[in-house]
Amino acid sequence: MLFSKSIPLGFLLFCLFNQSALGASSLNHFCFSHENYTANSPYDAYLTRLLILLQTKVPPTGFGLASTGQGEKKANGLALCRGDVSSKDCTTCVVDASKDIREFCPNSQGAIIWDLSGPDCKKCLDEAISELPNCCDAKRGGRVVGGSCHVGFELYPIVGT
Repeated sequence: MLFSKSIPLGFLLFCLFNQSALGASSLNHFCFSHENYTANSPYDAYLTRLLILLQTKVPPTGFGLASTGQGEKKANGLALCRGDVSSKDCTTCVVDASKDIREFCPNSQGAIIWDLSGPDCKKCLDEAISELPNCCDAKRGGRVVGGSCHVGFELYPIVGT
């Protein structure tokens, strides 16, 4: 998980895959700030602009950082889509995450959505790796895709081809 004390007001929208296509709600969220903002405040306006900026900035490449506002009430954000997610699905994911983050962490100045804790991530990857022999034994490539993580191997580059 990316988090730095230098970005205390950060919003992380981590889209592992297009939840709306599956009709599922977010996998996880965490409201980590004890500071709240009030509706119609400057921070609220900065946050609105930030989420709109991420919705347009992230889908072409699958990753984006953005900041809006100034000073202590600056809103910082990051969004990431899985490498094999289409630009259209990435857009849907970031739009949905932008709505959900406000619903799940109302007025919180710090939140993460669709992110796994370190132990949960390890557990997810361990389970996916344990499935590789069932699907891909003696194969030249294979992939186990889950809702929160995926693992794969190929003879060629997987991302950027």
